Amino acid sequence: MRIPRIFTDSPLQAGSLCELDENAANHVGRVLRMQPGQELRLFNGDGQDYTATITQAGKKNVQVEITGAETNNTESPLNIILGQTLSKGDRMDYAVQKAVEMGATTIAPLTTERSDVKLKGDREEKRLRHWQQVAISAAEQCGRARVPNILPVMTVAEWLQYSQTADLQLVLHHRTEQSLNTLTKPGSVALMIGPEGGLTADEIHLAEQNGFLPVALGPRVLRTETAPVAAIALCQWLWGDIGS
Repeated sequence: MRIPRIFTDSPLQAGSLCELDENAANHVGRVLRMQPGQELRLFNGDGQDYTATITQAGKKNVQVEITGAETNNTESPLNIILGQTLSKGDRMDYAVQKAVEMGATTIAPLTTERSDVKLKGDREEKRLRHWQQVAISAAEQCGRARVPNILPVMTVAEWLQYSQTADLQLVLHHRTEQSLNTLTKPGSVALMIGPEGGLTADEIHLAEQNGFLPVALGPRVLRTETAPVAAIALCQWLWGDIGS
């Protein structure tokens, strides 16, 4: 039987007893309906995976004994910051999920001129919490050591300012001949992904003024939820840990 792998905010240390945080306890006790004596693998973002045995289990409270720890080496040496324009329905969920699987370290939802999703107040907070949970579930499934952080929704100007710390800033734009494999290997990269209708000429110009380089992934126009998956995969292939 496959041993579930669960993220928890709780401190973890081999040889200790641990109360799982509310979200982790709910998943273990209410969703998976696990019982005392069953085994788990836990991680909390410190770069380790922990083996654990359940000692107490309820629908709201779960206690485990941490039986061992081992280093998790699944994180890429390439730091990838993704600026992803908001999209409707499951498209944003898909973009977040696959970006996590491919190794993005930070994800910023963006509002752009042609984006058809507007979030404010409680609705924005609810969606951010939802996307953070999507990221947690993806990290649990794919074996990552860390869960990428979902940032608050940003405007294009805010995103361009935030991403200035990256070694390389790229804006996906199919009307350019610049390709990724001609660029010098960076230690970190910021990727800006437009909406279904694409970024406007003014937005692309503003990105260029802030040091972003327009790049194309090929001759075909990708959907907004497909573009980050393809872009991150190529970046990992060229400069990260895919194919290494």
